[in-house]
Amino acid sequence: MASRSRHPLSLSVQYADARLKDAIARPAIRRWVQAALLAPAELTIRFVDAEEGRVLNRDYRGKDYATNVLTFAYSETADEAVVQADIILCSDVLEREAAEQGIGLADHAAHLVVHGVLHAQGYDHEDDDEAAEMEQLETEILATLGLPDPYRER
Repeated sequence: MASRSRHPLSLSVQYADARLKDAIARPAIRRWVQAALLAPAELTIRFVDAEEGRVLNRDYRGKDYATNVLTFAYSETADEAVVQADIILCSDVLEREAAEQGIGLADHAAHLVVHGVLHAQGYDHEDDDEAAEMEQLETEILATLGLPDPYRER
């Protein structure tokens, strides 16, 4: 695994849906992002409601439902000088999934932020090998944050 030392980070956090503003604070988000960075980055993390999440997923991915995280990467690999991306988290889906999985809201948010940051750096899960690599990396990053493996059976 590549070394994840502290890389320069310009981070904007937007709470278009403000319900999670107190539960998921900017300092925690910065720590989660920093743990997953392999290069300098300029990122926006935006929390949206189900309607905005559905519209974005429909318009950009052709899927007419709100999903947990969307990553709009403007630089595709960690080899680029600066990783640039917008990472969208849907508050409604995040809350529902955390409840369904019996995990804390912040723990699930950390996983989704790490997942989105990895997508921003060119990681994907389109096939089984890519998925296994990305899941392993997510698990290792979350462990450095003191969080459990999100893929283990509950």
